[in-house]
Order: sequence, then structure tokens, then C-alpha cells
Amino acid sequence: MNTAAQVLLDVQHVSQQYALPKSSVFSKAGHLQALHDVSFQLRAGKSLGIVGESGSGKSTLARLVMALEKPTEGKVVFKGQDLNALPQSQLRAARSEFQMVFQDPYGSLDPRQKILRIVAEPLHSTVHSASGQSLSQQDLKDRAAQALVEVGLRASDLDKYPHEFSGGQRQRIAIARALITRPSLIVADEPVSALDVSVQAQVLNLMMDLQDRLGLSYLFVSHDLAVVNLMCDDVIVLQHGHVVEAGASEAIFQNAQHPYTQALLAAIPGMGPDPRIAQREDDLARIEAEVTLDLADPRIVVGLLVRQRMIGWPKRRRGAGERCADSCQTGRRSDHSWCGRW
Repeated sequence: MNTAAQVLLDVQHVSQQYALPKSSVFSKAGHLQALHDVSFQLRAGKSLGIVGESGSGKSTLARLVMALEKPTEGKVVFKGQDLNALPQSQLRAARSEFQMVFQDPYGSLDPRQKILRIVAEPLHSTVHSASGQSLSQQDLKDRAAQALVEVGLRASDLDKYPHEFSGGQRQRIAIARALITRPSLIVADEPVSALDVSVQAQVLNLMMDLQDRLGLSYLFVSHDLAVVNLMCDDVIVLQHGHVVEAGASEAIFQNAQHPYTQALLAAIPGMGPDPRIAQREDDLARIEAEVTLDLADPRIVVGLLVRQRMIGWPKRRRGAGERCADSCQTGRRSDHSWCGRW
């Protein structure tokens, strides 16, 4: 099979520069170089993670891919078309093929609109631009209901308002809105960072299920390397707008070469030794050596518990089965990536 035919998104030598306001009337206007010569490819049905600290250029790159901004230099080629060279009418039609899921499930949904209008919103512009005809109200409702069902919600939820849903449900609604045009690519900008950990697992499992069923490609923007490791086939690491490392996810996470990538990995909890744990263990051993305890006396047992809380026991690392019971529901391989069973 021709590898070139599998390329869905091709970002070619993209740079982005922003003008800064003058500090005084007589000073020259400065500029901010947000991205420097960034290139990568995303194949159909695959996921690419973009990681880095805040201010590294991740969200800027996502906006360029969505054609919300034009790059200062370079091209964003989607399915063989340079998005920034398309006329506005053709660009609106092309956007049915790529949609975005935003970070904040509370701020990305209009609180004054019912879920039907929110989910069906992309159809009003993209479908009309592509076919020259608008869909009937019943067609809009049917497609919106189908999108909700695909993300695990009910068709009857179309008549509700965003405030009637939890954060995880709101993010499902945002995903349904992205799915309604049947895109090939979804750009997910920190899609779970505003959610609780247990809800994150549910949303990520949903996204993997949708990818398996619909053949989606994801451009996954995140500062959370653990999430990227779970979701993505390939990773690029941004630092100050530069790509400092790129490659297969497994290779990056197991054998990072660049010092910046190594520092990001070292910052993940549990990746390295914690000197505080050794100190706590020494303190507890000293206490046990200094006192003789009668464990039959409940007052002694209570005193031990108090001492443990004051010194601070390290949290017990939970077994694979326990973590799996919390976050895995279906028994799929991707679900068990959270617990390490596979």
C-alpha cells in the first residue's frame, strides 16, 4: 500500500509570529515567535500527541491545523489541499472533515442554547456550504440524536440545557458536536484536563471506542504525558515553539533522547524515586524501636494511627486489578492500558 495515500494531515515547515504592541511611541514594535519550522504528518486512523509545557506553542499549532489562523510561513495540507489557499466558501465546506474538541466543557457550550442547537451547529455551515442546500429541522434532529447516542447519552437529552449535565457529560456533548459532520480528523485541545481523574478515564475510553468504530484520527494536544502515552501512536515534543523530539510513542516514553523530554517524563508522579518516602520509613522504624507496644490496648493502636498521619505514610500503590475495576468497564485492551494488565 502506498504510504503517501495514508497521510491525512501534512504540516510543512510551519512558523507563526505575532506582533507585539509598542512599549512607547518611538520604540519599534516587537514580535513573538510562537512556532519555529514545525513539520509532521498524521496518517489516517492514527493519533498524534503534541506535548509540552504551557507556552510551548501547542494550542497555536492546533489553531493553525484548524485553519483558524494563517501561518507566517509554511503549509497545512489536509487530504492534499492547502487549507490556507482555499477560498472561504471551500474552506467552510472542508471543515466538515475536521472538527475540534476544546478544553473547558463548561465554557465551550452556550448555556442559553438547548443541546439540539449546540450539537447541530456545525451542520448549519458545513453541510450547507458543501451541498448548497440546508437540512430540514427533522434531519438535524435525527443526526443530533444519533451523535448523542454514539457518545453514550440519550436522544431525549436534546431538549435539555448544558447546566443540567455534569462536566463529563458536557464533554461528551462536545464530542457529539464534533462527530455530527462525520469528520476524518478531530483536534482535541486538552480535552480531559478540566475533568476529575475517574471521569477522564471514561471520556478517554469513549474516544478510543469512537476511533475504533469510526476510523477517526486524533491530533491530541496535552501537557499530560500519561494521557498522551495512553491515546497516541506518535508524539512530538514542543519547547518554545521548536520540535525537540518526535517519534513513536513507545520509543519516546521508554527511551527519550532530549533533556527536555526526559525532564517532562521525570515530572510524572511515580516515575522516579521519592526521597521523602525513605525518610518517612526511617522515622517509623525509629519510633518502633523506641517504644514497646501492646497491640491489645486500643489506646496504643489509636496512637499509632495518629503517629502515621503526623509522619505521613506514602500512599499504597494499588494493584492492577483494583485500578482496573475502577476505570475499565468493557474489558477491551485499551481500557486495560490504565491498569497495566496488557
